[in-house]
Amino acid sequence: MGSKNKLKRFKENKTFRNVIEIPREEVLKDQVSYKGSWRTDFFKNSNPIVLELGCGKGEYTIELAKRNPNKNFIGIDIKGARFWKGAKAALEEDLNNVAFIRTQIELISYFFNESEVDEIWITFPDPQIKYKRTKHRLTNTSFLSQYKDILKPEGLLHLKTDSEFMHGYTLGLLHGLGYPVLYANHDVYKNEGAPKEVTAIQTFYEKQYLEQKKAITYIQFTLKS
Repeated sequence: MGSKNKLKRFKENKTFRNVIEIPREEVLKDQVSYKGSWRTDFFKNSNPIVLELGCGKGEYTIELAKRNPNKNFIGIDIKGARFWKGAKAALEEDLNNVAFIRTQIELISYFFNESEVDEIWITFPDPQIKYKRTKHRLTNTSFLSQYKDILKPEGLLHLKTDSEFMHGYTLGLLHGLGYPVLYANHDVYKNEGAPKEVTAIQTFYEKQYLEQKKAITYIQFTLKS
């Protein structure tokens, strides 16, 4: 994507009522106005809140929102030029249960209160295989600790990935920490039993992975000790 297109999308994002972008320095000063009041002040309802972390173009966020009008969905990504597409589509389709936040995932606890979130989806994250990059791996112990703070005690987490490494790493970590794994599948399109939303929704890149005969894995778990 050219720099002109990126700038255009960044400008458009600022006009979208479903996009929240707060300067990092304000976030670190705990100046996120919707923290603790996403339901009442932003969505104007009392429905459950579901996050998609590293939402990319927002495809999963949008499709989940369409299938679950009784839930609120928030896609989170630092690359606003990517989720511009999802934000625009949500407005055009009048999906009032969708929002997007432009921020780093490591700042997530500044945006939500304790137990404010009901579910978290992590779809096709970068596995960060190199040792020096483990701090950016979205299911490492540091991130899990943050998720636990903002999730309800029984809150569900979903990891869908094409990375066997990420799948195995996360399973091992969860077992080691004693967190319940409710469902795990190393190839959701070959083995039956995965929740419908796992196989019914496919992102642009997921379709490419499937064309390359890559297995798509899935884990559903909680962080209830």
